Formats: sequence, structure tokens, C-alpha cells
Amino acid sequence: MNIEFTKGHGTGNDFVMINDFDGVMDLSEEAIAQICDRHFGIGADGLIFVTRTENSEVAHLLNDEPAAEWFMDYRNADGSKAEMCGNGIRVFARYLITRGLSEIVDGSTLPIATRAGIKDVTATATGFAVDLGRWKVDGGEFLVRTSGLSVARPGLGLNLGNPHVVVALADMAELEGLQLHLAPTLEPAPRSGANVEFVVLDDPLITQGVASISMRVHERGVGETLSCGTGIAAAALAIRHWADNGQNFWRVKVPGGEVGVRMFPTQDGEHVAISGPAELTFTGTFSL
Repeated sequence: MNIEFTKGHGTGNDFVMINDFDGVMDLSEEAIAQICDRHFGIGADGLIFVTRTENSEVAHLLNDEPAAEWFMDYRNADGSKAEMCGNGIRVFARYLITRGLSEIVDGSTLPIATRAGIKDVTATATGFAVDLGRWKVDGGEFLVRTSGLSVARPGLGLNLGNPHVVVALADMAELEGLQLHLAPTLEPAPRSGANVEFVVLDDPLITQGVASISMRVHERGVGETLSCGTGIAAAALAIRHWADNGQNFWRVKVPGGEVGVRMFPTQDGEHVAISGPAELTFTGTFSL
């Protein structure tokens, strides 16, 4: 079976995109894991099927947003389904626009269907911004153990359409010493797992109205990645929650680059948005 694909990334978080407009491609988790394997496949942190929303499992979302023509069917590198991907949706938008499948007119938004609902994407000077919607503290506090830390640390659970646990560290030496090729363990264990973000604050935290932090992440179903869009938002939200400083503009530094975070009020509650680059790197055919 030959599969045509396009590869792309957002701050080093990389994805394989495959057209499945009719929603009929039935690849097993094992096949997806083979495609994402960095030694025997194409190599990626995740796979995205490009599917028309009307032919997808979230077709009901068209009742609320008829303009959401495209569904981002996101799969983790192990083949499991995921609700959302903040970097992936920016790369997905780049793909749709580059291939002439959609457009973002000046001042307009591109609604994209995901398992976490409709997400609105806008164009920026350096890439795209995506409104991740409402967020919430979810699951309370966790005890987090990971290789490279001598003692367990408390972590805060948040939900941004997908689950996260954020841990604050003392300094960059602790952050750099983590061995995140091994999955952290969480107590209590979340039912569906969670992405785990480890964060260090800049000193000073806020410069010219923007707070700055550094982060590394272990993604469920993947391992350590160079970036995680929803995790970046979760990290900023957790630090703001702990600091109780009302800071709404953040810059988050990850191994793959920098991503901006903004919190803002809406009629249905506070939303959080991220902004950053999205690039397509190459196309090809893979024999599965």
C-alpha cells in the first residue's frame, strides 16, 4: 500500500499529513506507529488525517459551525487518537491554505473541527494563532515522579481539550537534567493519561509586560517532543494560577523555539490562545 504524505512542523513538533477527504482510510494503530517511527518509517510526533468534517466522527459540529469544512483527525505517534494538538492545528492550517483547500481572508478566521470542538485559526506575521477555547483546572494536584529528579514534585492538572499536568522546577539545571525519554509517573494516575510539562521561570519573570518561562514536555503516546502547543498554554496558565498575578501575555521557550500565549475574556468565559510558526518541509510516498 503506497501512501502519499506531506511532512510539516511547528517549533520542531513534527507531523505526517495524509489526505483522507472521505474518511475511509482505516489504518491500524500499528500502521500509524510504523509511519511515525523515526528509524523504520517517515518519523513524526503524530499523524494527521485531512478529512472533510461531513465525513468524520465529529460531523455534528457542523450544526454549530457550518463553515468548519475540515476535520483534523489527529493521532499520536503510537497510533492512539488525541483530542487536540496546538502545534498540529497550525501546521494543518498551513497545509489547507498551501494546497488551496481553504483560505484565511484578512481579518477572518478559519474554523477547524477537532475532537475537542471547533478551534478558530487566524494568520499572523510569523505563522498562525489558534484560539484553544475555554480551559479549566482539572483533576487537582498530582504527585509527579520522573527520571532526573531525586524527589517527587507536585503538579497541577489542567484541561485544554486534552489533559495536562504542569510541574514547576527550581532552575534550568533541574530542567536540563530531566530524562524525559522515560515516561513520568503520576499519582493518582489519570484515567486517560496526560501530557506532563516541566517549567522554569525566567528571572525576572515579566519584562515589558510579557512573562517568560522555559519548558520541556513528555507527551502521552509519543515521548519527549521539542514542543507541545496545548502544553505550552497549560504551562503559562499553571504558573499564572500559582502566582495569582493576572498576567495575560506570555512567551514560552521550548527546545524547538518560542510560542506566544495570550489569555482573554469572552462571553462564555476566559479563553487561551497560542501563536507561532508552522512550516511544511517535504512530500513523498511511503510504502506501508
